Amino acid sequence: MAPLLLLLPPLRLLPATRLRATSRPASPRRGLSYSYPRRVAAVLRQCRAAAPPPPAAPDAVPRWHAALAAAAGLYPAYVTAGAAVAVARPDAFRWFVALAPGSYTFALGLIMLAMGLTLELREFLALLRERPLSILFGCAAQYTIMPAFGAIVSRVLGLSPPISVGLILLGCCPGGTASNVVTLVAKGDVPLSIVMTVCSTLGAVFLTPLLTRILAGAYVPVDAVKLSLSTLQVVVAPILLGSSIQSAFPSVVKFVTPFAPLLAVLTSSLLACSVFSENFVRLRSTIADASYGNGGLFSGDIGVVMLSVFLLHCAGFVVGYTTAAIGGFKERQRRAISIEVGMQNSSLGVVLATAHFSSSLVALPAALSAVIMNIMGSTLGLVWQFMTPPDSKNENR
Repeated sequence: MAPLLLLLPPLRLLPATRLRATSRPASPRRGLSYSYPRRVAAVLRQCRAAAPPPPAAPDAVPRWHAALAAAAGLYPAYVTAGAAVAVARPDAFRWFVALAPGSYTFALGLIMLAMGLTLELREFLALLRERPLSILFGCAAQYTIMPAFGAIVSRVLGLSPPISVGLILLGCCPGGTASNVVTLVAKGDVPLSIVMTVCSTLGAVFLTPLLTRILAGAYVPVDAVKLSLSTLQVVVAPILLGSSIQSAFPSVVKFVTPFAPLLAVLTSSLLACSVFSENFVRLRSTIADASYGNGGLFSGDIGVVMLSVFLLHCAGFVVGYTTAAIGGFKERQRRAISIEVGMQNSSLGVVLATAHFSSSLVALPAALSAVIMNIMGSTLGLVWQFMTPPDSKNENR
């Protein structure tokens, strides 16, 4: 072993500086393996810094807001319960009926005020300016679909002349303010519904008597000045007042707005049931005679009248929505047009029938419509409330 070790050349230690210099190029991947991840991390940090912040999560709806919305959605239950009370104890609404017509005007004005709190004035004016086609289409549908089906249903069912006149008169009436409440519940286009109600009510000055005369063969005089003034008082003035309050006291309106749908629903239910109870008392003898001679309340003449009113409003809802869909309108507008066409101003129908016709049967379709129409419309609104429109924004036409 010793001779072999002596043959090996002596080992020399390299300086530390030379060792480092010679070792760097020997392992180039080692330096790359350390620098590449650092570069990637730096690039990622720069991207995160340049990227916009994520959108903030929407604020959770308070539970009491949801409770108020759920209570407003029970509109069919309120109308049904009120109608049952009106039949069993009509005197329950005597306090409200005794104050008519002032109480009716106040109730309608309160409903429109509640609607006005949810509508900005500039939005209302913009609708008149930017979407005249929607308004014109809705009003045209109002005064073509319902009068036509009023004449068709009365002829198909073979109604007696007084009932036929009453049903046609109901179909020729303008849209009722209850349609605005139902449109709000149904997540429809509330501004469009309000404007259509205003325009159709103003048009009723000429179109209601004209269409009734053509289709029913009888002329129904209407006090144009009184109807126009009441329209301004009940519809336009509360909307302007609500919009002004919204602009002047935004914080107060923000707190009150969740209560507006429920207030409108309760007031509309009170008004509908009061009108029904008033006419039920007046027509009790007629209903008793008809039901006694035909075996029950839902048979004979009364049953046919109820069926005719149901078919008239059903045609208004279905055909109104279908024509709006064919016309290319968006979902929220279709709902507003359908509800506006299907729901009539039954109070006006009762007033015209009792003032200008001797037979009490002429007012019977409008009196029954005060309950049947509201139950149908509010039920439809409740169904649509759980079906959010897929295109709730950018729906101007």
